[in-house]
Amino acid sequence: MENSTRSMLFEPDATLSDSLTEMLRKGARELIAEAVETELKIMLNKHAQNRLPDGRLAVVRNGYLPERTIQNQKIVK
Repeated sequence: MENSTRSMLFEPDATLSDSLTEMLRKGARELIAEAVETELKIMLNKHAQNRLPDGRLAVVRNGYLPERTIQNQKIVK
């Protein structure tokens, strides 16, 4: 069928960037980062009572405590 009434939709140039879009993206990134941090804090607090036999926390955040050797140890509650 050659006589189509369908029109082409406007496709914005991907290289164009307006300040509103950039501001919205930055805000979205910050909200996502804040949500992940909050969820992580909740999870760490939930497992704070789980300790290894030597008294150290069994669940810790990567990069915030000294590196440990991973071993198969029994968790003490």
